[in-house]
Amino acid sequence: MERTLIILKPDAVQRQLVGRIIGRFEDKGFKIVGAKLRRIPRQTLERHYSDHKGKPFYQRLLAFMSKDPVVILALEGKNAIAVCRKMMGATFGSKADAGTIRGDFGISDSFNLIHGSDSPEAAAKELQLFFDTDELVSYDIISAPWIYDEDELVEPPSLPRTPP
Repeated sequence: MERTLIILKPDAVQRQLVGRIIGRFEDKGFKIVGAKLRRIPRQTLERHYSDHKGKPFYQRLLAFMSKDPVVILALEGKNAIAVCRKMMGATFGSKADAGTIRGDFGISDSFNLIHGSDSPEAAAKELQLFFDTDELVSYDIISAPWIYDEDELVEPPSLPRTPP
């Protein structure tokens, strides 16, 4: 199982899409192992978006992401990073395929609703930046064997047969 960071950006919160987006991840079979609603301090955003420093959109991105609350999620599941990114769709809503989060809910090329880790290394770094160790929980969900095609499916108990 793999963990990834997902941020539902201020536009997703303002447009009241949080439940619908989280529902897509749960419907797919991902388990929420951490969740927060908060404003992200500018210093944290500078660390998170350090790869974009110096680019023309950098200051606007920091202002946008620090202005309003976001929902920060830690999701766990099989191939979580790649599958979540596929579910998110292309970076720009106008180019994202229908059926993806950005394709179904976005048209903007500036406000793209969601962030997701793009590699195992990025996920580890981002999860550590946004969650303390004790804020991430491990637990089993009863549907896991059916979601993940596990070979360890347990036969359900036989029900007593009633005579015809």
